Amino acid sequence: MKILIVDDEKIQRDMLKGFLEKKGYEVSCAADGARALSLFNDIPFSMVLTDHKMPGMTGDELLAEMQRINPLVRSIMITAHGTVDMAVQVMKAGADDFMEKPVDLMVLLEKIMLLEQAAAISREAEELKAGMDTKDLPITIIGNSEPMREVLSLAGRMAPTDYTAMIRGETGTGKELIARLIHLLSPRSDKAFVEVNCAAIPENLFESELFGHEKGAFTGALTRRRGRFELAHGGTLFLDEVGELPLNLQAKLLKALQEKRITRVGSETDRQVDVRVVAATNRDLKQMVHDGGFREDLYFRLNVLEMELPPLRRRRTDIPLLVDHFLEKFVTRPVSFDPEAMNILVKYGFPGNVRELEHMIQRIVTLCRSSIVRENDLPPEIRFHNAAETGTLAEKMDALEKELILTALSRHEWVQTRAAEELGISERVLRYKIKKHRLKN
Repeated sequence: MKILIVDDEKIQRDMLKGFLEKKGYEVSCAADGARALSLFNDIPFSMVLTDHKMPGMTGDELLAEMQRINPLVRSIMITAHGTVDMAVQVMKAGADDFMEKPVDLMVLLEKIMLLEQAAAISREAEELKAGMDTKDLPITIIGNSEPMREVLSLAGRMAPTDYTAMIRGETGTGKELIARLIHLLSPRSDKAFVEVNCAAIPENLFESELFGHEKGAFTGALTRRRGRFELAHGGTLFLDEVGELPLNLQAKLLKALQEKRITRVGSETDRQVDVRVVAATNRDLKQMVHDGGFREDLYFRLNVLEMELPPLRRRRTDIPLLVDHFLEKFVTRPVSFDPEAMNILVKYGFPGNVRELEHMIQRIVTLCRSSIVRENDLPPEIRFHNAAETGTLAEKMDALEKELILTALSRHEWVQTRAAEELGISERVLRYKIKKHRLKN
């Protein structure tokens, strides 16, 4: 990786340059902003270490110009004053991190390595997205947050292999979508992707579902039937909610994975199967192993590669992108969210994750009378949540009052007489509070 050091103190430049070159980096130096920009235009630097206070162009101004030239450049600002205000200032200037003088070289190395890793993840995620566009895949992955870039980067590295993979994540985070992405990016993409919901199949039918059965193998088996393993031959078998598998079936699944052979129910003949297995769960399988609810050997067989999907509350910057996507998907007329309504959505925790957001958008756009979604169009659980989460006691009381008034007005279709009667206040007081809280129909 090529690093540019910008500092007006020669001793500082030489010290940093010597240390980083010993660690294997290509390093160039500049004593001021003008020289730094000249080098930056000629050499593809991946990272810049710049002093904050320098004669002429400051570190803030230098970073702003460099990011105009290359928005992907990573940067660390070095300052003599490591206060909170200074940290906020350098971050606003576009720096990825900052350090206080005198520089701790080992801490600096750790920060550089972390930024180098983040840059690699972003690059891999962008390459994967570009590849998805080129291949015109029949799925859409929405998100540009750091956690989602990590997911896409990891999916791109998992896809070319045949190793079993485990996708962990809360309900509604998109485990099945990522499993399909791994399949579509793999050499098996022209073969079947077969899904098995382990929580939805009765225990007495599960063996038949996985391995198939012969005619007459049990009551109701009127014909020979291929199981999911055979249907996925050459392709990918997705075992969703694998933590719900009964213990007696776990042993049979383990045998099929180890031997790559299955036996239909009622048959005495083994059949060879070639499948890549991707499993998913919202449960803590390690704890289940400890408690005796999941076989340890099966856990290790499934968990060769692993990925954890972030909940929506950890990727809040993706919420506006997801909202736009769902509006485009479900709405036939122009609809948009006003800034306050969007702000409330972004603050909400979404325990049901992306699936909850999707269903919420469906409900909102179906019931909304206007082309602009406002706060009073949002479901009560979001508005009440927002009231309960607001700062001090006085602020919570104020937010709760606003929510109660808004709910009453919505229930009575903004007929103020009826809303005031329900709330036990006069119309004059209600009009005052509507104005106070800046409520709009």
